[in-house]
Formats: sequence, C-alpha cells, structure tokens
Amino acid sequence: MASKDRVTAGLSRVLDRLSAASTGREDGEDMKQAVVRIIVSGIAFVSVVPGTLAGYWQDLPHGILLLFVTYLPFSCVVWWWMRTHPGEQPWRRTIAIVCDIPSLTYTLANGGAGMMPLFALLLWVTVGNGLRFGPRILIASTAMALVSIAVAALFNDYMRQNPYIVVTLIATAVLVPAYIFVLMKRVQRAYIAAQEANLSKSRFLAQASHDLRQPVHAISLFTACLRDADLRQSELGMVDNIDRSLQSISRLFKSLLDVSTLDSGKVVPRYEAVAIADILDDVLQQNTDMAQANDCKLGVSNCKSVVITDRTLITTMLQNIVSNAIKYAPGRAIMIGCRRESGMLSVQVYDQGPGISPEHQQRVFEEFYQIRARGDRDIEGVGLGLSIVKRLAQLMDLRVRLRSTPGRGTCVTLAGLPISSRNATAPRRAPRAADTASGIDGLRILLVEDDDAVLRATASLLQKWGCEVQAETGVPAVVTSCDLVIADFDLGEGTTGSDCIETVRRMLGRSVPAVVMSGHDPGRVRDELDDDDIPILSKPVRPAELRSVIMAAAMEAAGRTREQAAIPQSDSR
Repeated sequence: MASKDRVTAGLSRVLDRLSAASTGREDGEDMKQAVVRIIVSGIAFVSVVPGTLAGYWQDLPHGILLLFVTYLPFSCVVWWWMRTHPGEQPWRRTIAIVCDIPSLTYTLANGGAGMMPLFALLLWVTVGNGLRFGPRILIASTAMALVSIAVAALFNDYMRQNPYIVVTLIATAVLVPAYIFVLMKRVQRAYIAAQEANLSKSRFLAQASHDLRQPVHAISLFTACLRDADLRQSELGMVDNIDRSLQSISRLFKSLLDVSTLDSGKVVPRYEAVAIADILDDVLQQNTDMAQANDCKLGVSNCKSVVITDRTLITTMLQNIVSNAIKYAPGRAIMIGCRRESGMLSVQVYDQGPGISPEHQQRVFEEFYQIRARGDRDIEGVGLGLSIVKRLAQLMDLRVRLRSTPGRGTCVTLAGLPISSRNATAPRRAPRAADTASGIDGLRILLVEDDDAVLRATASLLQKWGCEVQAETGVPAVVTSCDLVIADFDLGEGTTGSDCIETVRRMLGRSVPAVVMSGHDPGRVRDELDDDDIPILSKPVRPAELRSVIMAAAMEAAGRTREQAAIPQSDSR
C-alpha cells in the first residue's frame, strides 16, 4: 500500500510539473487534463498503429485507426492552445470534453469485443472531469457516458448479444459517479466549514492583536517618557530591558496581524519601480538593534538594480528572513546580497549559523513550526515568519529557496524579481534624529485617541518634546488652531480617523497635515483615507518613529506654506 501511494504521488508530481512548466502556474486543471490526454492518446497510438501496420490488428475498422492516428495531433494542438492562451475558459473545456467522450463512443461502437476494455477509460474520463471541475461537470459527463453506452450498444454486436454486460456498464457508469458525487459534496461541506473556522481564527487573531497593541503601545510611550526623567544608570538599564521586551512583543503582534491579513484575502500587491538598495537599507536599519543585542555582524552588499515589486511586501519578507537569521545564528555573521538569475534579480540572506537538518528544511515554511530539541534555548516567536514569507511569495509570483548545511549555515533566496529600466520611485524618507531635536518644539498638535491610557501616554510624550497638545477622545467640537493632527483610526460610534481629519480640515479651512496611528492592517486603513500623503503608523509605535514622522509632516507643511507665500497675488480692481 505504501509503495502504491508513493507511485501515485510520484505520477501526480510529474503531471503538476508538466502543467506548471507549460503555464507558469501550478493550479491549471485544464492543462493537467491536456497533458493526460497527450499521454493516453500517445499510448493508444503506439499500441495500435504500429500493430496494425504489422498485421496484428487486421480486423480493426479503418475509422478507428484514423481516429487513433489523428487524436494524438489533436491532443497536442489542445495542449499548445492552452499553453499559449492560459486561463480558465469554460467553452474550451467543453470542446475538449465533447471531443473525448464521442471519440470513445465511436471506438466502443465499432471496435467489437476487443475494444470493450476502453469502457474503463470512459469511466476514468467521466470521474476525472468531475473531480477536476466540480459536481456540475460530473453530472454532465455522467449523462454523456450513459448516452455513449446506449449508442455503443446499438452498433456493437457483442454488446447486443450480451445485454447483461450493457446493464453492468450502465450500473457502473451511474453508481461510481454517484458515489463520487456524494463524496465531493461531503468534501465541499468540510472545506466550507474549514474555511469558516479559518476566517474565525483570522478574525480572532486580528481583534486580539488590535486589543493587545493598545496597552503595549501605551507602555512603550510611557517608557520613552521615563528616559527623559532624572534616572540613575541602573534604572535606565531597566528601562532598556523593558523596551527590548516590548520590541519582541511588537514583532509577535506584527506576525499575527500579517497572518490574519493574508487569511482575509485582502492583500493585493501594489507594484512599482523600486531601488533594491533602498529596501535593503530599510531592512538593515530595522534590524541593527536586534543584531547588536544578539552580537551578530549584519552586512549588506551593494546593489544598484531597480525591480518591479511591492515595496511594503518585499520589505516584510526580507525583514522576516533576516530576523529569523539573527535569532537562530547569534554571534555569527549575516550577509544580505543580490544576484542576477535568468534575467531576474534574486535577493539572498546568508547566515553562518548552525544550519538546518534535512528533515526540517521543508517544514520550516509551515505555520507555527519551530525547530526545537530537548535542552534548546528559548527563541522568540511562534513560528510564523517563514510561513508568511512563503505566502507572500506565492502572492507576488516569487520563488523561495532554502539551502542549508548543518554546521555551516543557511541561505534563503527570494528569486524572480523583475528587473526594470525605469527610474525608481523615491521612498518617503524620515528626517535624521538630529534634525528633529528642535524641529517639533512649539508644534501645535491635535491628538485624537479613544483609549485613555494611550491618550495620556502620547500627550505626555509630545509635551516632553515641547509640543502644545490638544488631547481629545473623539472628534473635537472646537479647534482653535493646530499644525498637525494625530488620530487613531477607530474612534468609536462609527467614527474613524479619516472622518476626524476631514472634519478638522473643514473647520480650519485648510489641509492640515495629519498622521494616523492604528492597530489594524495598514492596507485597510489606507483604503479608508482620501489623502494618500497621510502617513500610517502601526501600533505599537516606537517613539523615535513617531517623532520622525511628526517632523517630516511638519517640514512638508512648512514647505507648502513657503510655496504658497511665493506665489504673487494679483490685485483685484
């Protein structure tokens, strides 16, 4: 039984690879059927035509011989048609089915007793159509199979002389597809139930992540306030430890939110021309502190290529790979580099860690899978990082390869990034920390946040930075004046941060710069905002990140003010 399962799995993999190589997709059921059609018609051609020419099939009607000779080229034409015009086309599928079953009908009707074994092929085609394309196609194929048996019984002398065989064929053609139909319905119900359970899990993860982000965000801001207090060195060390623990929790929440967002099916890549060097620099900056804490030497090779990709998603993928390398290769060197492969760009992350044994190398891309052995040290995370990388790669038509040698290290490759000749889209750059020291002093900020702890923490931090803060738990009734609006996304009672920003701008009669902070998926928040220039910060927000974004918004507003002042005003007479 085990050897039979291995043979079946091997044949399935061969068909999958043939169809994937033809279409560039791994889910082309029509292409898989086209490959099977070529194989079957090829076997028929090799079995019958040479034998007929050698005199072994002298009684075979010339019509059947002609059918066997022409069906192999026909199958090749259908395969080429699907290869050059990929995609699901029901009418093309109908043509193929209409050609398959009548061809078998003609052979059964005119082939006598010698062609009766082809009924097995008729049953295979009937069931196969249903399994590939669904219950409705199964019913239609079963009806065509019954018509095929009836027509064959009218013209096949052997079948007319043995009516019990006809009854057996009819019963088989009805009972087997009927049983398959019942099983398909059960599988369909189980699939729907699994999908509903998966969506419930995703909703729970998203809500739990959002609710837990609020207190963590508040703790992070209160910790930043403590840094500015008159603390002793030992107390500052404890604050640093709290901050590192908060960063670990933040990474965990980000993984949970990424999984729930992917499960929702709402992640759509936004492709643009991106300088890969900008992406690698961002990843380097995000992981510098973590690398130093783990005594890792993190390096990036120089790469001047511009690729077509989604800036946010590719950054998330590389961030997960690099952070994984840092966690599992403490005290070792980690290198991020690029190389060209078949006209595409590949990004590689190589670490000199302990490596991964072969039995774990395929499973590391599964959700919640972690390599743990008795006595191993605890490692941060829940085993979601690489599974997110794999799912994002499938979403963006990229390939993820893992090569690892125990005792020598691991290399993870993201392959298939299209290289562009266009100029890269300039990323939004935050100002340097030195520039923000005095740039936000005296800035008037309207802070809108429905969570009281987060409101107090954010207001305290902004005031320590020298800002004048008007703190509100909802859309304010009165706004005297402000230079910047910082709003949470969900404000309660059906009101969002987008509504708040729009109301404030209408009250002041100008486009006030704004920043949105949220624990939800940034893509969902972006869809709600009317202004693409509004930055979105995912909670928990690090104080340095908040300060840089505030400074960038203030500088942008000041630039617009100078431009408007430079426009000459015409005299009205």
